[in-house]
Amino acid sequence: MKTKPFMISKWQVFRAFELVKANAGAAGVDRQSLIDFEKDLKSNLYKLWNRLSSGSYFPPPVMAVAIPKKSGGERILGIPTVSDRIAQMVVKLEFEPEVEPYFLKDSYGYRPNKSALDAIGMTRQRCWRYDWVLEFDIKGLFDNIPHDLLLKAVEKHTDNPWVKLYINRWLVAPMQMPDGEQVAREIGTPQGGVISPILSNLFLHYVFDKWLDKHYPTMPWCRYADDGLVHCESEEQALHMRNVLKQRFEECGLELHPVKTKIAYCKDGDRKGDYENTSFDFLGYTFMRRVCKNPKRNSLFLGFIPAVSKDALKSMRLKIRKLHVRRRTGLNLAQLAKWLNPMINGWIAYYGKYRRSALYGMCRHVNVALVRWAMHKYKTLRGRKTKASQMIAQIAKQHSYLFAHWRLGMIGVFA
Repeated sequence: MKTKPFMISKWQVFRAFELVKANAGAAGVDRQSLIDFEKDLKSNLYKLWNRLSSGSYFPPPVMAVAIPKKSGGERILGIPTVSDRIAQMVVKLEFEPEVEPYFLKDSYGYRPNKSALDAIGMTRQRCWRYDWVLEFDIKGLFDNIPHDLLLKAVEKHTDNPWVKLYINRWLVAPMQMPDGEQVAREIGTPQGGVISPILSNLFLHYVFDKWLDKHYPTMPWCRYADDGLVHCESEEQALHMRNVLKQRFEECGLELHPVKTKIAYCKDGDRKGDYENTSFDFLGYTFMRRVCKNPKRNSLFLGFIPAVSKDALKSMRLKIRKLHVRRRTGLNLAQLAKWLNPMINGWIAYYGKYRRSALYGMCRHVNVALVRWAMHKYKTLRGRKTKASQMIAQIAKQHSYLFAHWRLGMIGVFA
């Protein structure tokens, strides 16, 4: 039996398929869905394993898909085919254990056993200790990573020949535009790929994380992918850090976002003075001065704390509106709850971690959608908003177990 040049087991490929299937995702340029891939699973996985282990695997183009940004404009995602996502997962499973131990504790994005909520919690504590914060955002990170510097970092952390070979090939795989044109890539790694997050993390580990720890070891920082914070003791220090980071990123082929990069004063009840920015947004939360209660003293004070941001609430309202709940008249209330609860539970789990009461706007929007559904479903309620609101409110009171926000006492209003 002829030996393959690369030692990749069939089990590795099958495990990668299971993880890709769990993450779901759309079809790529070949229009093959996960369901289609599974129809001939054994053959498809064998072909992929054979090509990977023989060194003959060349990734197909990634499909360019434009998605709207919360801040306006569009972001281009590169969607790989199902088989290419599996191949990338095979490499990720091999490469991640080699590089993960070197990442620093204050890097939170795309890492095992770390989350955005961990970053929010740490930021909350540090804002109590430091008066100023530099909030930075890297403009088009995934589109602008220089390949030579990235591959130098990859070489530093692995001597596995097939990991290096396939990472190199993925970096230069073309992007297929909606009109069918294929665009060659000489820079960047497509946002949307399985391997891209760990590659971007590795790049920023050297560009920012380790560099800051070396040159400014007393400056606390936090980074989640291309969003980051540096806590400072004074406005002068924050201005200095903005300048040196701008220069550092430019040296490495990146650019600080001119609008999203800001300096904020963490103003609370004790910190005095008037400044332009006394709040900042980070990972869907807004940090600002708010009235808080001290349960031990049963007193109120002004603290600098996080709560769900206005942009995040707007995004939730838009999501509910796009679902057209009022049209689902073929469902009863229990079926509506089963359909909507996974989404509501996700929002409460993330945005309700800190200052849950700020989510009442989302709860009200869900309730209003239910009132409109009742008005469409029942003839006796058509055009009678007040009566429909009273009916849904009564159901919420008697059957609070139905909807996720009702169970937590976040019933709110219905009009």
